[in-house]
Amino acid sequence: SIPLDLMYLAQVESLFKPHALSKAKAKGIWQFGKGTAVRYGLKVTHDIDERSDPEKSTRAAARYLNDLYDMFKDWNLVLAAYNWGEGRVKRLVDSTGMNDFWQLADSKKRMPKETKNHVPLIQASVILGRNAEKYGLPTQLDPPLQYTEVSVSKPIDLRAAAKVLSTSIDEL
Repeated sequence: SIPLDLMYLAQVESLFKPHALSKAKAKGIWQFGKGTAVRYGLKVTHDIDERSDPEKSTRAAARYLNDLYDMFKDWNLVLAAYNWGEGRVKRLVDSTGMNDFWQLADSKKRMPKETKNHVPLIQASVILGRNAEKYGLPTQLDPPLQYTEVSVSKPIDLRAAAKVLSTSIDEL
């Protein structure tokens, strides 16, 4: 339900690493903070953190990005809001009367440098991704991961489960 190029947001956020953790405690490929994760239906408890689940977090990110688009009607502002927070971007738009990311980034207002760079980084990633061969980047994709989902009735020790299944904890 969102433009496919928005997958490059995850590349910029985490290099697609499911267990990436920022200094601000944002986690997963989409770098969700706990509050936003819970708001978009992800479980974040002592035992479970679905921010590291690529499928569930991607669905949550799509819902969040759709909501941001409904708010801003501009994908560049959506990306800025994803990075800096929708409230901050909304206040900046409201206080300046500008609803163009590039004008806001060039204005003397207080958009952080990280957010000013965030949108161009994503756009550069899109260009590189669409033209990988031209820029000498790998063009072969890894095969999709094959996995089986298993429900358990209570928390289990993954080291013990890996041993019983004769596999590594990383593979499990």
